[in-house]
Amino acid sequence: MPRQVVSSSMDAMSVDRVQAETGPSETTVGSRPVRRQIVGTDLCVHPLALGCNAFGWTATNDASLAILDAHRDLGGNFLDTADSFAAGRSEVIIGSWLRSRGARAETVLATKIGRNLDNPGLTQRSIVAAVEASLVRLGTDYVDLLYFHFDDKTVALEESLVAVDALMRAGKVRYLGASNFSAERLMEARVLSALGLPKFVAAETPYNLVHRAELEKDVAVVARAQHLALMPGFALAHGFLAGAYRNKADAADTARGQLAKVYLNRRSLRVLAVVDRIAAAQGTAPASIALAWLLARPDVVAPVAGAGRADQVQSLVAATGIRLGRNDLLDLDRVSAY
Repeated sequence: MPRQVVSSSMDAMSVDRVQAETGPSETTVGSRPVRRQIVGTDLCVHPLALGCNAFGWTATNDASLAILDAHRDLGGNFLDTADSFAAGRSEVIIGSWLRSRGARAETVLATKIGRNLDNPGLTQRSIVAAVEASLVRLGTDYVDLLYFHFDDKTVALEESLVAVDALMRAGKVRYLGASNFSAERLMEARVLSALGLPKFVAAETPYNLVHRAELEKDVAVVARAQHLALMPGFALAHGFLAGAYRNKADAADTARGQLAKVYLNRRSLRVLAVVDRIAAAQGTAPASIALAWLLARPDVVAPVAGAGRADQVQSLVAATGIRLGRNDLLDLDRVSAY
């Protein structure tokens, strides 16, 4: 039977009610790893999407392949990339890995289009060209989940959806998601889907313990009403919530550290201190706690988090086995409230 991720302090009646009313379900079959189904699709994904933006950027080819191997060996099956990551190099590395491991059939592959300089924006021409180019780099005939990487307001959303409809009919795209879309545009898309155009099944937006307001104020409300799977992007705030950057010196010498240094402030460091305390009490890594908090949020299916080394993958996947207690959830909610 499917079961909902809930606080360990909830009684059986509460568990049944949550299962019936909200959120993604998890299933296991024998010793096979846990999977969550994206509503409205036949995609069953591991609750940790491996973010692949470091591939070809801060992670070398060999390091990237080792990260992919580690993720698969720990039960992962969900990869998240984009045609703009390292100017397409991320997709090339993933394609090489899929071929060499014979892993395409068992992998749920998500990629994003719209930001690659060769095919910018979401015009019909750019979308078709971008998908064709991604398929070549990935070495596959289809993408399981295609995201619009951003909301291109210079193009009528109807035009963009018509382009994807043709790609779906050709079998090159299975499902569609929205990345960095406003609540208003998600509502517009739902109206268009009622007219027969492709509908969004997932929404990816920045969301983590130190970046909550953008999603919670309106996007989450619309996502719930539309039964969209929430895929929190930058789930570890560029490594800050993993404890990688605690002062300016830590962040000074790396590209990712430069992105994370925006969180080196009193509020975010108070959040990290609570994450550290709970991690120490549970004997796990801070990253696991930060991701476990996301996995306990309503409608979150799979946070997107990346690694720079293979030995970092364990702490990401470990989050799926952590059940935070009621007091831990309350403490994290309070310290991170905006």
